[in-house]
Amino acid sequence: MRRASALTDTPQLDEACFRAIDRQTLSQPIRSTHPPRILLLHGSLRKRSYSRLLNAEAARILTRLGAETRVFDPAGLPLPDDAEADHPKVQELRDLVAWSEGMVWCSPERHGAMTGVLKSQIDWIPLTLGAIRPSQGKTLALMQVSGGSQSFNALNQMRVLGRWMRMLTIPNQSSVAKAFLEFDDDGRMKPSSYYDRVVDVMEELVKFTWLTRDLGPHLVDRYSERKETAAQLSARVNQRSV
Repeated sequence: MRRASALTDTPQLDEACFRAIDRQTLSQPIRSTHPPRILLLHGSLRKRSYSRLLNAEAARILTRLGAETRVFDPAGLPLPDDAEADHPKVQELRDLVAWSEGMVWCSPERHGAMTGVLKSQIDWIPLTLGAIRPSQGKTLALMQVSGGSQSFNALNQMRVLGRWMRMLTIPNQSSVAKAFLEFDDDGRMKPSSYYDRVVDVMEELVKFTWLTRDLGPHLVDRYSERKETAAQLSARVNQRSV
């Protein structure tokens, strides 16, 4: 049997940066009282965009659940690296991301993947602005629409992307098959099991946002990053592309 001292022998650690888990903060954080702030992004520029229409239904449900919602219109957003970061549409998107405490990403599935319209929006959200990580610790709900049978390819891709953006992606998700049959002439979603699932997803998103938004900075506070200065962090995650 190993000695207790051997079990705690960690000379590799920087003791000034290593911290015990703060259970008090985890169990009793200071709670905000304002409505959860949810940003919705859709992945199509079509006049009758089903991802936009689905997000509109989600926004109505979120409002009923007590959230405040904002929608970003991707029309006019330049391709990543085809404009400077001070482009008005880029700044609009980044300001909305900074405002938000949670997000909804909804994309059509095109060629078995999320659309470039949705991906471009995410690509314009930097992993860091100085020492601030705009998306880190925020909640995320995912939805997709399909022109054919039900699929989850875009959802699976967005879930990987949400993890890469260090977001707290909720377990539930929505995939609407043959979306052109699920909306009426006024663009409203018809009652269906698909609609019920959207309600489920938004309900879960609001719950997770209430639960984690005041804990986000604590949950993603990492030992390795405490060892870095802000300048070192910025240099590491903003390395010049080759």
